[in-house]
Amino acid sequence: MSLENKIKVIAFDADDTLWHNEPIFYSAKDKFSRLLSNYHTEEWIAQRLDEAEIRNIQHFGYGIKGFTLSMIETAIELTEGRVTGNEIQEILSFAREMLAAPIELLDGVRETIQELSKSYNLIVITKGDLFDQETKLARSGIGDFFSNFEIVSKKDKRTYENITHKYGIVPTEFVMVGNSLRSDILPVLEIGAVAVHVPYKTEWFHEAVTEQELIGKVFVRLEQINLLTSWLNERN
Repeated sequence: MSLENKIKVIAFDADDTLWHNEPIFYSAKDKFSRLLSNYHTEEWIAQRLDEAEIRNIQHFGYGIKGFTLSMIETAIELTEGRVTGNEIQEILSFAREMLAAPIELLDGVRETIQELSKSYNLIVITKGDLFDQETKLARSGIGDFFSNFEIVSKKDKRTYENITHKYGIVPTEFVMVGNSLRSDILPVLEIGAVAVHVPYKTEWFHEAVTEQELIGKVFVRLEQINLLTSWLNERN
């Protein structure tokens, strides 16, 4: 490995890469669908909520607060305005439960982050609500191992270009680790950096990619994050 290509900076996605997140949304979606089941079938309600989420990302962004607004909008639309104040209050209670949910690190995360912090500059690059993500990092117990924390509205080529430029990072010395092929892998490859895919047990429908989009794309896939240290040792 030449010195020019030696990894020096490792960036991590947060949700479903460092800690569990998607199950919190699945649980809230199930509660929401049951709440409105007197108006429509639960399957139909879930589908309409998915559509509202996609439609509203450009307005509300990612995260629990945007998801909550989509739930309220969906409730109003599906009930044709008949949703009650008590039902809206119940939806808000789902949001509070999500925001207060304990941070559960994925297996091997703490040990891996602690070990890598001894040899690499670690940063977090994640989408979502600023306050929510900052709070989760603070409660995670691993925040001190990261030198920087970037919360972005989207993850595309320009986002990664801006971040690497901001910190003076050479793309060939940069690796991004994440569970989303669309957000953490493909745009990172576009800037000439290294990408490591650590899949989560579930995948948010909005992050799904087609096989066609992966043709010709070269990246690393590790089944668990605790395999990252040995892979880096072999590479460097």
